[in-house]
Amino acid sequence: MKNSIILLCIILLASCKETSKEEQELHITEKTEQNSTSAEPAKKKPLSPHTSAMAMVGDAHIHIDYSSPGVRDRIIFGGLLAYDQIWQAGAHMATWIETNKDLQIDGKTLPKGKYGFFTIPSKDDWIIIFNSNWEQHGKDEYDEKNDVLRFKVTPKIFEEIKEHLEYKVTKTTDNSGTISLSWEKVLVEFPFEVK
Repeated sequence: MKNSIILLCIILLASCKETSKEEQELHITEKTEQNSTSAEPAKKKPLSPHTSAMAMVGDAHIHIDYSSPGVRDRIIFGGLLAYDQIWQAGAHMATWIETNKDLQIDGKTLPKGKYGFFTIPSKDDWIIIFNSNWEQHGKDEYDEKNDVLRFKVTPKIFEEIKEHLEYKVTKTTDNSGTISLSWEKVLVEFPFEVK
């Protein structure tokens, strides 16, 4: 009887070891299958991708650097962005514009340099602002005292929605062009000349 109990214990121990070995192998196989079948997780696209627009107009190289937010089924102007309040004309860091030549805009001179680009949207006219503080987060450090140039433009309104904010620098003649921004149903554009 004693020998039978010992033999039974040995058999049970051996079967337990085999089971746990099988379980381990199964677990390892499952892990390997999970790793081989699950592809790399797709990287999420940023909601406001960082981008730029640039062009040569005459001898002037004009560069606009901005983050491009999306509409994403929201009312932007007069909704997400309140009318008659300063806006950094992009997402995250303030949009900046750099020119290596003086530009004439709205009958005034914008000296060559790098500027924070701000707007004050409204239903009727927008105020366009070039500010000497080009490196700031949003409009946190905006100070009107640093405005180098300020003027008004009338926006164009369209039926079709422009999903992401887009800037363009367009050459119109050898020495002149336009700068535009479009987003949601609004296009704001102004001409410039290279001095």
